[in-house]
Amino acid sequence: MVVVTLQRQKCIGCNYCVELAPEQFQMSKKDGKSVLLHSDEKKGFFTIKSPDDQIFGPCSEAAKACPVNIISTKSV
Repeated sequence: MVVVTLQRQKCIGCNYCVELAPEQFQMSKKDGKSVLLHSDEKKGFFTIKSPDDQIFGPCSEAAKACPVNIISTKSV
């Protein structure tokens, strides 16, 4: 199980997450911020829980590349 979390409000729109993990992230045409696809929002945190372990690598790279450190990825 892979858990990915995004603090969308703090996003600066650099697009690294989309370049590194396009299956999980896309940029909003409304405000230019990152969107974590198929996520649930709770108190400003957008989270997906996926049984697909293959998303861990790309999401982990996106988290490392994020200049404002608003993406977290963990395998449980």
